Amino acid sequence: MAEVIAGLFILLFLYTALSKLGEFAVFRHFLRSSPLIARNAGIMAVLIPAGEILVALLLFLPATRKQGMLASLGLMLVFTAYLTYMLLFVPRLPCSCGGVISRLSWQQHLVFNVVLTALALLGIRLHSPMFHHPLSPSIKTGEAENL
Repeated sequence: MAEVIAGLFILLFLYTALSKLGEFAVFRHFLRSSPLIARNAGIMAVLIPAGEILVALLLFLPATRKQGMLASLGLMLVFTAYLTYMLLFVPRLPCSCGGVISRLSWQQHLVFNVVLTALALLGIRLHSPMFHHPLSPSIKTGEAENL
């Protein structure tokens, strides 16, 4: 299951990064129309897809997969916070044109991001050593410590 979640994020981040880079001028224009990002739109238009590609690479390599899941959670939290802010405080939402995900409304995109954030948390949990190790001998035998 952990590999499936990692694979999902790899596909998601590569797809979204390549969509942004493929329609770079449109993506940069979208960022310029966003009140939170407008001032730094040029650099953010490069950093966002670069970050997504980097996270996909971390997820792809088994040695860095847990760090990739943590980075996925970080990206999803930032993206979700951005969407939440925009929905709550910006009366005229800019249009993000391009890619399949852009067909979602802002509200649908928020729900999508919340689900992905939960998946990232699950992926982190599945990659934790405690999850993979057998129960300790005291739990197996029913012995209790510090009673």
